Amino acid sequence: REFPGCGNIVTFSQFLFIAVEGFIFEANFGRKSPAIPIRYYLIMVAMFFTVSVVNNYALNLNISMPLHMIFRSGSLIASMALGIIILKKRYSLSKYTSIALVSLGIFTCTFMSAKQVASDSSLNKEDGLQVFLWWLLGIAALTFALLMSARMGIFQETLYKRFGKHSKEALFYNHALPLPGFLLLAPNIYQHAVLFSQSEPFQVPGLGLTLPIMWFYLLMNVLTQYVCIRGVFILTTECTSLTVTLVVTLRKFVSLIFSILYFHNPFTAWHWLGTALVFLGTLMYTEVWNSLGPFLARCRRRPKEE
Repeated sequence: REFPGCGNIVTFSQFLFIAVEGFIFEANFGRKSPAIPIRYYLIMVAMFFTVSVVNNYALNLNISMPLHMIFRSGSLIASMALGIIILKKRYSLSKYTSIALVSLGIFTCTFMSAKQVASDSSLNKEDGLQVFLWWLLGIAALTFALLMSARMGIFQETLYKRFGKHSKEALFYNHALPLPGFLLLAPNIYQHAVLFSQSEPFQVPGLGLTLPIMWFYLLMNVLTQYVCIRGVFILTTECTSLTVTLVVTLRKFVSLIFSILYFHNPFTAWHWLGTALVFLGTLMYTEVWNSLGPFLARCRRRPKEE
């Protein structure tokens, strides 16, 4: 919110931290050979790096954080579409219905956000048109990143079928190999590092350490991002993909609500309707109702059995 274009320094910091951690604990300081050949990781990394950078730049194109979250929740649509085209998959009627709900929800939120941008009364007609065109470019960037992310998921799926599942290894190489690519973004990263250093001083509670508040925010972002990725990795090894999808979906919903309430982001009744459709469609896609049914039935039978 303070520096909308700071996505590159945030992403670089996350990648660097996770790469260092993976180099020590997963790659064993480079002594452990990867189970999946490096050439496949290079393709995956090119996709992953592109998705991360494009998503960052979208926030610099008048895209609000709630719309960003809602749009990225449409990954199911992109995955299904590319699965049909590339893997020749076929789905049930309930899956197509859920995708239709998600699509309608994203369209509703996007359309209402477009009206907000176009009718901004603080801008004159010429400036308003320019802002709106930049917003359209942001939507195009989000769409591209969504499709590229889905293509990366299909590529990962085919690799795991061929070489076995190596999630932690993939996590390390996906963050370590793109690091040289950040040299292309070095001027932008340096610029925001200078801006961060000029932000107001902040005393870290309990430590007595004083540092610029933006560096504190960045540190907390990197640590929480690491916890998030580690949590997802633990889920993928301990739980079914259905559970992982459900937890990640609920996490996005909580993030969205927090963003709206805490940062006072503009959100109309139409936005709420669109959000409800997105998450209802997502839950329908994961077939969580089928999993909850037997669980609730067991809960109802238990008192009688006792």
